[in-house]
Amino acid sequence: MKRKIKILEINKAYFPHTGGIETLVKQYSEELGKYKNIEVHTLVCRDGRGKTYSEKINGVKLTRAGSFGTYFSCPLSVSFIRLFRKMSANADIIHIHVPFPLADLALLLSGYSGKVIVSWHSDIVKQKKLLMLYKPLMKYLLDRADCILVATEGHIMGSEFLPKYHHKCRILPYGITPENYLNIKKIPFLTEKATNPESVKVFFTGRLVYYKGVDVLIRAFRKVKDNCELFIAGTGTLESELKKNVQEYGLNDRVHFLGFLPEEQLKQAFSDCDIFVLPSVERSEAFGIVQLEAMIYGKPVINTNLPSGVPCVSVHEKTGITVMPYNTHELAHAINILRKNKSLREKMGQNAQKRVLDYFNEKNIIQNLYKIITDEVNI
Repeated sequence: MKRKIKILEINKAYFPHTGGIETLVKQYSEELGKYKNIEVHTLVCRDGRGKTYSEKINGVKLTRAGSFGTYFSCPLSVSFIRLFRKMSANADIIHIHVPFPLADLALLLSGYSGKVIVSWHSDIVKQKKLLMLYKPLMKYLLDRADCILVATEGHIMGSEFLPKYHHKCRILPYGITPENYLNIKKIPFLTEKATNPESVKVFFTGRLVYYKGVDVLIRAFRKVKDNCELFIAGTGTLESELKKNVQEYGLNDRVHFLGFLPEEQLKQAFSDCDIFVLPSVERSEAFGIVQLEAMIYGKPVINTNLPSGVPCVSVHEKTGITVMPYNTHELAHAINILRKNKSLREKMGQNAQKRVLDYFNEKNIIQNLYKIITDEVNI
């Protein structure tokens, strides 16, 4: 009997920390660990300050390295570097989720000589000063990598760095488990909160931060007809400013802030909406898993034509409408088109659900990742 392939999953954080990458790392750690010939350990930094500790969650052997806190969106942890060196000594593959500069540094200092898989989720977009310091480490990591996983071709073409490494890249979409969404108890979650229960319900969920474009969405909504209401789920640094904008624009009766929604209520909101909008304005939005969560319920998606994976998820004029970032006129026009045409919403929604089932099913994606690990990386 062949020995098990030992995989060390590396990321900044882990569940219950919320985020698209953290959800993905949780998927990979849990699902790969179910294969009899694979053993997975996961190393992350703990949220906030504190000491190192280990635990087991849903079968995942997890170590949270002690941290001094987070600076420029990156944990500061000496323990992580030490643990990386210790744990990598027994690993056949190290799978690093980036951007995470501390992991690049830890790999450089570890002396590790085995296989390296990099999951490239996005370029560093906002922290320009950090990027200047990080570039040499990034180049080292990309040169060192045996395989670079990206969710869409848009991740490669929209990146400042990846085109040079195109020969190493493999397309591995992000995915969801359809059964986890389709088996929920459906209730009129948004309808019950609407001013007019008969209105068309437009939904957004995500952090209320600069690159999500919620300010653009609210400005665009001034040009949307009256029989339509907008529901915004999430919290963030711009929350107070966005609520002030809604009041100034006289949209209090038509724009509803829902705050943080637990998982079950969030699914009910996706299920009850008529249109989902992802109005992101910067390529910090690299994919938008929330698009899949709306699409699995048969909802059309309005997204933006960013140089990233976003427009590769929901496809223009097939599963929704794609508009230019920052363009309030195009965004309002797209909402109005879908608002007044129920049959178009239903047709695009059916296409959207089929696309998720055919292309973004987690079960198939994990199988493809397993193949990359066992075949393409040639352990």
